[in-house]
Amino acid sequence: MLRLKLFLFVFYYLIVCEDLAFSQTLKIDSTKNLSEVIVTASRNKTQSLYVPYSFVSIHKKDLEIFQYRTTPEALSGSSGIFIQKTNHGGGSPFIRGLTGNQILLLSDGIRLNNSIFRYGPNQYFNTIDVYSISHIEAIKGTGSVQFGSDALGGVIQVFTKEPNFSPKKKLLTEVQLKAVTQKMEWTSHADMQYQTKKTAFLICATIREFGDLYGGDTTGKQSPSGYKENAINGKFKYKINDHLVLTFAYQYLEQRDVPLYHKVHLENFNYYYFEPQKRQLGYARLEKTGKIKLLTKTTFTISSQKSNETRGYYKNNNVNQFIEKDQISTNGLTIDILSQLKKNWLANSGIEYYHDKVRSSREQITMASNSHKQLRGLYPDLATNANFSVYTLHHFQFNPLRIEAGLRYNKFNLLIPDTGKMGSNPTEIRIYPSSMVANLAALIQISSTQSLFASFSTGYRLPNIDDMGTLGLVDFRYELPTYDIKPEKSYNTEIGYRLMTQKALASISFYYMHLSDLITRAQMVGAKIEGYNVYKKQNNQESYLKGLDFSFSKLLFKKFKLLGNISYCFGQNLTKNEPLRRIPPLNGRFLATYEYKKFQLQSELLFAFDQKRLAQGDKEDNRIPAGGTPGWQIYNLSGSFKFQKMHVFTGIQNILNQDYRTHGSGINGMGRSLYLTLQFFF
Repeated sequence: MLRLKLFLFVFYYLIVCEDLAFSQTLKIDSTKNLSEVIVTASRNKTQSLYVPYSFVSIHKKDLEIFQYRTTPEALSGSSGIFIQKTNHGGGSPFIRGLTGNQILLLSDGIRLNNSIFRYGPNQYFNTIDVYSISHIEAIKGTGSVQFGSDALGGVIQVFTKEPNFSPKKKLLTEVQLKAVTQKMEWTSHADMQYQTKKTAFLICATIREFGDLYGGDTTGKQSPSGYKENAINGKFKYKINDHLVLTFAYQYLEQRDVPLYHKVHLENFNYYYFEPQKRQLGYARLEKTGKIKLLTKTTFTISSQKSNETRGYYKNNNVNQFIEKDQISTNGLTIDILSQLKKNWLANSGIEYYHDKVRSSREQITMASNSHKQLRGLYPDLATNANFSVYTLHHFQFNPLRIEAGLRYNKFNLLIPDTGKMGSNPTEIRIYPSSMVANLAALIQISSTQSLFASFSTGYRLPNIDDMGTLGLVDFRYELPTYDIKPEKSYNTEIGYRLMTQKALASISFYYMHLSDLITRAQMVGAKIEGYNVYKKQNNQESYLKGLDFSFSKLLFKKFKLLGNISYCFGQNLTKNEPLRRIPPLNGRFLATYEYKKFQLQSELLFAFDQKRLAQGDKEDNRIPAGGTPGWQIYNLSGSFKFQKMHVFTGIQNILNQDYRTHGSGINGMGRSLYLTLQFFF
């Protein structure tokens, strides 16, 4: 830890000497004035200085420079966000100690969360192709009023690349090729964009093959962990007139042969893999701007999304192997209206409707006779959920004071037709959970470059089909259905300070979140099925989270910049008087960048302290070492060079080849490796 303490001292000295506080936005496009960064955390485009919540914004240039392997890994090192990896093909972001279905994921404003999003870490954020992304925004501790159910910890929204209109016809093509040592990655990607005055389209294709992941100095090859991935994304835009734009978009990603490494390594499985994991999304969007103040901008979106997950597994010495299939189809309709009610009063109001339909099955194959038997799936087959909400969010400006206030009402209509095993008489159960939430935030601009903000937000997560209808093996436990659970609720308070100038960015935020009626797994004492302890979901927990996030960026001289952040989160289960599960340790990132003409160099330190505060569930989790997860420090070096129509990216990851694991993960991080990416423009 001596090197880390030295880094902390140096950065503290720089902050004090430059009279900076702390910064909220970690990753910054150095070609922009920092005060010009625009975010949409409140459903309305706002300059960063005036956003009354904590947020993280990751730009396209950051994605290119750091050559992130996946979409979850693109958030690694972001202020207040911690990435857990159950397997190499996944990645679950934690925002202030919460993850899984307690974080809302959006793609181009459309919900990825659905009725079978699992409690705890899941892999679904990695079903967005990282090469299709324009930028990412995350708001922390709020989002239920703005975007709906599941935003207890916050919201992560991915914006995919947009084709641009042009007064002259243009055809632009880009090709990327990437390789990582020890055959850990082979990637090929191509973009083609066609532009005219009224029409524009973009198509992206990615083909990837990941070999087994090599850990640090003592772990070596982690097998099986490699997998294959293909993706295609397209977007077509048509400008009907100066006030009306129509967009059609399609996203598709498929992963093949994705192993669950810890099942094989720790739980005596011969194999356990996802084959395949697929997601496809199509949507049409009509955006209309007008002179009527009540209809300043109106956005209509219709969407259709389908996710397929097949799990095949066989435990050594078992007489049977199993294939589980889950498919969920979601149709959506959203309408958002931006109204200029008065000169200093804007409002976003709208409705959202999503309808889920679940197909789920389980097949048992007896090894000796090769006989097949159909069983009840992990979820009730043909279960449905209608998700309806209406909201209004208002933005007031009374210089130097800005206020945001909003309300949302959300109601589910769940139909669960099967409560027992395959072949038993189904019982149709209808459940109508609902919730009303509100938020209030205020920001005072104390100068042209500084602001103070405070907010209070209520959040909720309505129980879904995964909560109520799960029957089968999940992680290291066996779950049974339950139907009498209520919505989870959160009450989040935050205060913060933000500084933004052309050469420095800084902010600090403190938060306290109270959580009630949390839905957790409760063990049925003495019960076992297939050798696993049996659990049911219950509203049996009241907890709180508190902590701080700070980060900064300082342009020391024309081409040299320092950035850094540290996040601390403390979680306590009040019901059990023990730590809250899976709380990330104190963690952060320091980065130095240097640019000279067409050359750029980055030196990076990622770190996490020990996490020894463990809940009983953490102690029983075979992915967490006895006594807690050790701390770690990872040093990376990367650079890029532009040459005519070619861009070269290269770097060394984990220079010291340290063995490490992010807290709660089922696989260790990457050891020392070298990557090379060639990007060509035509």
